[in-house]
Amino acid sequence: MGLLTPVAVRLGAQPWMPKLLPQIVMIDKAVQKTTSGRVTILDVAGLPNLMLTVVGRKSGIPRSNPLLCVPRGDAILIAGSYFGGPNEPLWVKNVEASPEVVVRFRGKTSDMVATRLDGQARADAWAHMLKTWPNFALYEKKTERLIKVFELTPR
Repeated sequence: MGLLTPVAVRLGAQPWMPKLLPQIVMIDKAVQKTTSGRVTILDVAGLPNLMLTVVGRKSGIPRSNPLLCVPRGDAILIAGSYFGGPNEPLWVKNVEASPEVVVRFRGKTSDMVATRLDGQARADAWAHMLKTWPNFALYEKKTERLIKVFELTPR
């Protein structure tokens, strides 16, 4: 966690944030491209993050998305929260269709496998994720859908 993490948590709780998500992702991708992945918006906020690349289920084209993540041992947890919006992010369907993904995390690129967590495994992961990003609880209250949680493990 960094000095700006509390500010990021407050911003992430704002009801208008989902509307800005496409612009935030676009800016973050540009920052990462410019810095060869050395700097991300979430780095500035002191939050753990990764670049997830997964093959598009319809196009067959690799798609990359910057995501907040939560390390847990050798695994990394990610959630399809989309700030608690009514629709899940597109990357979720792509990961479900093709769970072999490429992850850039802390400057290292790795082949990983995404496993969707359900039941108690999801509940335990969710509780762990709330310690890093308490806004996940707000997002869960805002949406009627169950936010999907995935565990990424080395291939």
